[in-house]
Amino acid sequence: MTYVPANLHDALETLPQMPSWITQARPESLTDVAFMSGAALSHLHHILNCSGVPLALLRARLALQAAEACVALSGRSERGSELRDELHLLRPGDQPGPAGATLLCWQRAVARPVSVGTLAKALPQIPGEEIGDFLDTEHLSGQGDPIARVATVLERVLISYPQDEVMAAILADTVLAQAFGWDHIVPLLSVGLKPGDWRKRGDDLRLACHRAVVSSVYELLPLAVDLTRRAARLQAVAPKLRAKGAGTAVQMFLTHDAVTPAKLSAPAGGTGLSDRGARRFCERLVELGVACELTGRDTFRIYGI
Repeated sequence: MTYVPANLHDALETLPQMPSWITQARPESLTDVAFMSGAALSHLHHILNCSGVPLALLRARLALQAAEACVALSGRSERGSELRDELHLLRPGDQPGPAGATLLCWQRAVARPVSVGTLAKALPQIPGEEIGDFLDTEHLSGQGDPIARVATVLERVLISYPQDEVMAAILADTVLAQAFGWDHIVPLLSVGLKPGDWRKRGDDLRLACHRAVVSSVYELLPLAVDLTRRAARLQAVAPKLRAKGAGTAVQMFLTHDAVTPAKLSAPAGGTGLSDRGARRFCERLVELGVACELTGRDTFRIYGI
């Protein structure tokens, strides 16, 4: 049985629809495209301030999408389910492969508020001082235009690190977050940019970034609506869950793209659940219709909402 909270309709009604004139227009000039991306970003800013939207979960799911896009850009074939396996099936002490490392970078980048320290943890291959230099607004052109600043960061990073699109995208999304006063990175650029866009420069790159923002925000809205619905359903059944540590476990589902019983039962998880108790807890959420098993496997199962 699936439980739906009484205020679910109200929570979803707070999410505004993307105006059709933003998505249906086909502007060609930089000025016209900039107007459309500004409208899309204003729309996104509203969504990020709507009550009921599970922002941590939304960022985690966008991080998975960003990692998938970056992995594909590097010529690898791993998709979202394989990226999850790369991290969730690691043995203690093991390091992820290249694809899993990409997902880990994005997860770390979105998990904590924007800071040089957060970025240094997400991008250990670059010194914190260099990260600060890339983000130094005194060196960014287009002071009043966030997308111009984003394009400048992309260009500067890719000149210094030609093969590191992950670093470039994370730092570009950081500049965008700073421009709008967002506490956390919201992955947009890597998902919206086309493969050929990464080698563009100057106005061509700015035009590509504007279009990428419009495309990414358009794709983000149905995801935000879906996750808001799923999170509300989980929160509605949370008081009925009697397992030890259920509240902490529910919060993990509400803030992580995916969860394993091993993660729930680990001491760092803080749930106090045993291995068996964690498996039963996950299965109970599936029975209630508020969580899904994401792999289709009988063993090494991964769950999420």
